[in-house]
Amino acid sequence: MNVNVAIVGTGGFSRMHAEILAEMNDVCVKAFCGTSMKKAASIAQEFNATPYENIDQMLAEEEIDALYICVPPFAHGEIEQRAIDRKIPFFVEKPLGVKGEEPQRIEEQVKRYNLITSVGYHFRYQETVIHMKEYLQAKTIGMATGRWIGSMPEVAWWRDQKRSGGQFIEQTTHIVDLLRYVAGEVKEVYASYATRAMDKKYDGVSVADVGSVILTLENGSVATIINTCIVPGNLSDVALSIYTSEGILEWTPERLKECIGEHVHEHDNTCNPYKRESEAFIYAVQTGDRSRILSSYEDAYKTFKVTEAALHSANSGATVALEDEC
Repeated sequence: MNVNVAIVGTGGFSRMHAEILAEMNDVCVKAFCGTSMKKAASIAQEFNATPYENIDQMLAEEEIDALYICVPPFAHGEIEQRAIDRKIPFFVEKPLGVKGEEPQRIEEQVKRYNLITSVGYHFRYQETVIHMKEYLQAKTIGMATGRWIGSMPEVAWWRDQKRSGGQFIEQTTHIVDLLRYVAGEVKEVYASYATRAMDKKYDGVSVADVGSVILTLENGSVATIINTCIVPGNLSDVALSIYTSEGILEWTPERLKECIGEHVHEHDNTCNPYKRESEAFIYAVQTGDRSRILSSYEDAYKTFKVTEAALHSANSGATVALEDEC
């Protein structure tokens, strides 16, 4: 089955996904939709695709089998709704939104119509993460620590709480999702955020630039995840460490280090997880077999609820239980 794909968004992730899709057999990147015809045309010409600035026109004029949604957090909702209305399978980049109302509405409809979906938590597709998850299945996890340390992205919407959701929702969601994937579901969240420096460096900063989040998991283990966007651009540190009675697993985007007793083993990531996630999604569209998709919209919504709960906790100063209405 040949799969015709349309992409909403014209930024770096749209191009990256388009390049991967263009190399796949039986896949055609047919169209791009941007916030302006100029932006859409600029990227569409690279892939011999048709540009649009109106998604309704694009979906009406093109025969689309799958939709890729690569837009900022504040732009989610109506685009997914257009796909649902036409029963078009869609792949969407994280996060699912800024506030829970839209993701919840979309999640309910995705379940109701049993629509094929995938969400861009690409770390799940790494060999090291798959190995870590398998190893931990038979182990008792004591605790975990995670971090996303970096600089503030040079885009105005990212600094605006209402448009990005803040660092924990927009970036550190990857660490939350990894924790859920390899260690189990989160039961309670307590968070403390602050703004220390970025509001003095940039205009219009309403997001916190430091934060610490404590999570209690349903299996009884505990985790702490910290993040900051305060450090200079040449410095970054992204990691998740899992502590068990047998040893320590230290994951970074580049490799997994196993310290088990006196033995230390390192496993490098050799695959392209972005390619794997698209192969899994396209295969599902072609065959109906979703078993290769490691993050559906329904699953990703659970990650979103954890990150939103952290924001509510930071704002209220209280612990938030995940069964509570946020």
